[in-house]
Amino acid sequence: MQHARHSRQQRLDPAAQRTAGGDARLGRQIRLQRSALAGFRHHEAPELWPALARRARLSLQREADNPHDPNAVALLWRGRKLGYLPRGENLVAARLLDRRRQLSARIEWLDPHAERNGRIRVEVLMH
Repeated sequence: MQHARHSRQQRLDPAAQRTAGGDARLGRQIRLQRSALAGFRHHEAPELWPALARRARLSLQREADNPHDPNAVALLWRGRKLGYLPRGENLVAARLLDRRRQLSARIEWLDPHAERNGRIRVEVLMH
Protein backbone atom coordinates (compact mmCIF):
# COMPACT_ATOMS: atom_id res chain seq x y z
CA MET A 1 0.00 0.00 0.00
CA GLN A 2 2.76 2.43 0.93
CA HIS A 3 4.61 1.64 -2.32
CA ALA A 4 1.47 2.23 -4.41
CA ARG A 5 0.84 5.58 -2.73
CA HIS A 6 4.45 6.64 -3.22
CA SER A 7 4.35 5.69 -6.90
CA ARG A 8 1.11 7.61 -7.38
CA GLN A 9 2.56 10.73 -5.78
CA GLN A 10 5.59 10.58 -8.04
CA ARG A 11 3.29 10.80 -11.08
CA LEU A 12 1.31 13.79 -9.76
CA ASP A 13 2.25 17.36 -10.54
CA PRO A 14 3.40 19.50 -7.58
CA ALA A 15 -0.07 20.96 -6.99
CA ALA A 16 -1.59 17.49 -6.89
CA GLN A 17 1.14 16.28 -4.55
CA ARG A 18 0.34 19.20 -2.26
CA THR A 19 -3.31 18.16 -2.23
CA ALA A 20 -2.50 14.46 -1.79
CA GLY A 21 -0.05 15.14 1.02
CA GLY A 22 -1.96 18.01 2.63
CA ASP A 23 1.09 20.28 2.44
CA ALA A 24 0.77 23.95 1.46
CA ARG A 25 4.34 24.15 0.17
CA LEU A 26 4.83 25.18 -3.46
CA GLY A 27 8.47 24.42 -4.13
CA ARG A 28 10.28 27.08 -2.15
CA GLN A 29 7.07 28.99 -1.56
CA ILE A 30 4.57 28.51 1.23
CA ARG A 31 0.97 29.51 0.63
CA LEU A 32 -0.10 31.66 3.57
CA GLN A 33 -3.66 32.44 2.61
CA ARG A 34 -6.31 32.74 -0.05
CA SER A 35 -8.46 35.87 -0.04
CA ALA A 36 -10.77 37.93 -2.18
CA LEU A 37 -9.40 41.31 -3.20
CA ALA A 38 -10.94 44.10 -1.13
CA GLY A 39 -11.59 47.56 -2.55
CA PHE A 40 -12.00 46.48 -6.18
CA ARG A 41 -13.97 49.54 -7.28
CA HIS A 42 -11.91 52.08 -5.31
CA HIS A 43 -8.58 51.52 -7.05
CA GLU A 44 -7.27 50.55 -10.49
CA ALA A 45 -8.70 47.03 -10.73
CA PRO A 46 -11.72 47.98 -12.89
CA GLU A 47 -9.48 49.82 -15.36
CA LEU A 48 -6.93 47.00 -15.47
CA TRP A 49 -9.51 44.19 -15.55
CA PRO A 50 -9.10 43.38 -19.30
CA ALA A 51 -5.33 42.92 -18.88
CA LEU A 52 -5.42 40.76 -15.73
CA ALA A 53 -4.93 37.01 -16.02
CA ARG A 54 -5.07 33.99 -13.78
CA ARG A 55 -1.71 33.23 -12.10
CA ALA A 56 -0.46 36.80 -12.68
CA ARG A 57 2.10 37.78 -10.06
CA LEU A 58 1.25 40.57 -7.65
CA SER A 59 3.39 42.44 -5.18
CA LEU A 60 2.38 43.35 -1.65
CA GLN A 61 2.95 46.79 -0.18
CA ARG A 62 2.59 47.45 3.52
CA GLU A 63 0.67 50.62 4.42
CA ALA A 64 1.20 50.97 8.17
CA ASP A 65 0.04 54.61 8.05
CA ASN A 66 -3.29 53.77 6.36
CA PRO A 67 -5.98 55.74 8.27
CA HIS A 68 -8.63 53.02 7.74
CA ASP A 69 -6.59 49.96 8.74
CA PRO A 70 -3.25 49.91 10.60
CA ASN A 71 -2.59 46.40 9.17
CA ALA A 72 -3.31 47.41 5.56
CA VAL A 73 -1.53 45.44 2.81
CA ALA A 74 -2.05 46.69 -0.74
CA LEU A 75 -1.92 44.36 -3.75
CA LEU A 76 -0.20 45.74 -6.82
CA TRP A 77 0.06 44.51 -10.40
CA ARG A 78 2.92 46.03 -12.37
CA GLY A 79 3.14 48.81 -9.80
CA ARG A 80 -0.56 49.72 -9.98
CA LYS A 81 -2.83 49.25 -6.98
CA LEU A 82 -5.65 46.76 -7.49
CA GLY A 83 -6.91 46.86 -3.89
CA TYR A 84 -6.08 45.31 -0.53
CA LEU A 85 -6.03 42.11 1.43
CA PRO A 86 -9.30 42.23 3.37
CA ARG A 87 -9.29 43.77 6.83
CA GLY A 88 -9.47 40.88 9.26
CA GLU A 89 -7.39 38.65 6.94
CA ASN A 90 -4.29 40.82 6.66
CA LEU A 91 -2.65 40.57 10.09
CA VAL A 92 -0.23 37.71 9.31
CA ALA A 93 0.90 39.25 6.01
CA ALA A 94 1.28 42.68 7.66
CA ARG A 95 3.43 41.29 10.48
CA LEU A 96 5.61 39.30 8.09
CA LEU A 97 6.12 42.35 5.85
CA ASP A 98 6.99 44.40 8.96
CA ARG A 99 9.67 41.79 9.66
CA ARG A 100 10.93 42.18 6.07
CA ARG A 101 9.92 38.68 5.00
CA GLN A 102 9.62 38.19 1.24
CA LEU A 103 5.97 37.81 0.24
CA SER A 104 4.20 37.86 -3.09
CA ALA A 105 0.75 37.03 -4.35
CA ARG A 106 -0.82 35.73 -7.51
CA ILE A 107 -4.27 35.86 -8.97
CA GLU A 108 -6.01 32.58 -8.28
CA TRP A 109 -9.18 33.36 -10.21
CA LEU A 110 -11.11 36.12 -11.94
CA ASP A 111 -14.90 36.13 -12.00
CA PRO A 112 -16.52 38.93 -14.03
CA HIS A 113 -19.99 37.99 -12.75
CA ALA A 114 -19.17 38.10 -9.02
CA GLU A 115 -19.93 40.99 -6.69
CA ARG A 116 -17.22 43.64 -6.79
CA ASN A 117 -15.08 42.36 -3.93
CA GLY A 118 -15.44 38.77 -5.15
CA ARG A 119 -14.19 39.32 -8.68
CA ILE A 120 -10.51 38.69 -7.92
CA ARG A 121 -9.26 35.98 -5.60
CA VAL A 122 -5.56 35.86 -4.70
CA GLU A 123 -3.21 33.57 -2.87
CA VAL A 124 -0.42 35.02 -0.76
CA LEU A 125 2.95 33.28 -0.81
CA MET A 126 6.02 33.46 1.42
CA HIS A 127 9.39 32.78 -0.21
